[in-house]
Amino acid sequence: MRPHNRRLRWNLGLAIGLALFVVVVLIAVFAPVLFSEAADELGPRQAPSSTHWLGTDAAGHDMLLRSLVATRLTLIMTAGATAIAVIVGVLVGTGVWLMPPRLRELSLRVIDGMVAFPGLLLALVVAAILGAGGTSAVIAIGVAVVPYFARLTANLAAKVSHQEYITTAMLLGVKSHQIALRHMLPNMAEPLLVLSASTFAQTLTAISALSFVGLGVQSPAYDWGKLLNESLPSLLAGRPYQMMGPAMMIILTGLAAILIGDGLAAAANPRTSGKRAHETVSRRSGQKPPQQTGYVASVSNLSISAGTVPLVKGISFGVQEGEIVGIVGESGSGKTLTAMALARLLPDGLSSSASQLSVGGLDLLGTIPARQMAEAVALVYQDPGSTFNPALRMGTQLGEVLVTHKGFTRAKARQRIVEALRLVHMTKPEVRYRQLPHELSGGMRQRAMIAAAIATAPRLIIADEPTTALDVTVQAEILRELKRVNRNYGTAMVFISHDIGVVRALCDRVLVMYHGEIVEEVPAAELTVEHARHPYTKSLLAATPDINAPLPERQNPTASRTRKTATLGEINA
Repeated sequence: MRPHNRRLRWNLGLAIGLALFVVVVLIAVFAPVLFSEAADELGPRQAPSSTHWLGTDAAGHDMLLRSLVATRLTLIMTAGATAIAVIVGVLVGTGVWLMPPRLRELSLRVIDGMVAFPGLLLALVVAAILGAGGTSAVIAIGVAVVPYFARLTANLAAKVSHQEYITTAMLLGVKSHQIALRHMLPNMAEPLLVLSASTFAQTLTAISALSFVGLGVQSPAYDWGKLLNESLPSLLAGRPYQMMGPAMMIILTGLAAILIGDGLAAAANPRTSGKRAHETVSRRSGQKPPQQTGYVASVSNLSISAGTVPLVKGISFGVQEGEIVGIVGESGSGKTLTAMALARLLPDGLSSSASQLSVGGLDLLGTIPARQMAEAVALVYQDPGSTFNPALRMGTQLGEVLVTHKGFTRAKARQRIVEALRLVHMTKPEVRYRQLPHELSGGMRQRAMIAAAIATAPRLIIADEPTTALDVTVQAEILRELKRVNRNYGTAMVFISHDIGVVRALCDRVLVMYHGEIVEEVPAAELTVEHARHPYTKSLLAATPDINAPLPERQNPTASRTRKTATLGEINA
C-alpha cells in the first residue's frame, strides 16, 4: 500500500470564497496606490453618473473610490482583532483542559461569566477606556470576542482531551504545550477553521460598528464603518446610494470569510490532509532487561474512591519478572482502575492511596520523572481505533517517547521503531511507519501499540482488553505477539480481559475481582469451576458459554468448563 497522498479537496464553497477574498485583498493592495488622491478630491455633491458610479458625499468625495481605498485599513483592523480573539481564545480554551481539576473548573466558570456579559457592551467599555481610535477599536473587539472563542474552544478540547492518545502522551511525560500543539489542536482544526472564519466576519461587523458610532477610526483616516457614518445624513435625506459602497464591501467580505471557513473545514480532515508529520522511530536492541528477584510490580493496600464512594478496596498483589497476571471480573469490578493506578493515569475526580505502589523498584507514590515512568510502564489499550492521534503519522507517535525522554535522534528512533514493528510481525514496517492510523487495519494498529510498548523496554506492560475490538483470528495473532514478547524479553504483564478462555490460555496467574476486591487468586490452569473456591468465581465461570460442548452439556452450566479452543491453544505455540 502506498502512503496516502494528501491533497486539498477542493469544493464549490471554498473556490467561491477564495475567489471573492482574493478580489477583496487585491483591492486592499492596489486601491490605495491607484485611487487615494482621486478619493480625496473635493467638489460638489453629485448623484450617481458615469463619472461617479455611486455619487459623491457632501464634500464631493467619490464614494466608490473611497470604499475601495478603505478596504486596506478595514481588513488590517479586522485581521488584528480576529488574531487577538483566536490566539488568546485558543490558548485559554485549550489550556484549561491541561490544568489541575480544581483550577480548570474555576477557569471554566470565569469564562462562562465573561460570556454572559454582552460582548458589544464590553467592547464599548474597553474602547471608551482606551479612547477613540483604530488601535483602540482593534483591542476592544479582540478582547470582547476572546471569551466566546475560548468557550467554544474549551468545548472542543473537552472531547479531545479524553481520547486515549492524549492519555498516552501524558503517560509518556509529553509537556503540556506539546500536547496542545501536536495532539489537541490538529484534531480540532476543522471546527476551529469554521469558528475563525465566523469570527472574522463578526469582527468585521463589530469594527465597522465602532467606527460608525465614532469610537473607531478618526479623521482624516477612514474605514467602511466611518464611511457609513458619514453617509447617514444622505440616507435620511433619501440618498441611500451613498451607503451602497461600504455596505456591499462589508457583505461581500463577510460572505467570503464564511465560505472559506466552511470550505476549508470540509477539506482539512486530519485523516486525509494537512502537513506531513515529522518522521521519528527506531531499532530494538534485542537485549533482555537485567534480571531481578522478587516482584517487578508491587501493589499493597491500594484503594481508589470517587469522593466518599469506594471503587477499589485495599487490594494487594504482585507481578514477577516474566510473569503474566490476568485480572478478570464483570464490568465495574475495578480492573481497569487498578491498571490505571499502576500507570498513574486515574481519571479526574478519583483519589487513590496505597501502602506500596512500585514498578521495577520505582516508587510510584512519589514524584516520578517522565523518563523513568516511560521506562517502567507501557500500556496497550482496548480500542486500536482511538489509540492513535489521527492527525499524525504512525512513526511520529511511536517514536515520540524515544526522542523526548530517552534522547534518541530521529534517525535512531526510526531504526528502533521499525525493528520493533518487524518483531511483532508487521508487514512492510518501513511503509507502515510513514502511514496515518486510518490506513492501518485494527490488528495492525494493535501490533503497532505492542511495538511502541516494547521499544522502550519497559519493566511492566499493562494490556487492558487489547483484543476486544478485533475478530477472533486477529485476536489469536495479537495474543501470540504478547506471549512472544513476554517469553523473549522477560517482560512482566498485567492482562485484563472478560474472556476466561483467553486468560486461562495466556496467563500464569489470575486475580478475580468483584466489587473492588480481589476475591480469589488462582493459577491460570486451575481457573475452572472444579477448582474455584469463591462462589463469585464459580458463578463467573459458569456464565462463560462453551460452544464446543454438546447440547445436553450446554444445558448444564458446570459440565464443561475445562475446555480450551484450538485457536487459544495455539497462543503458547
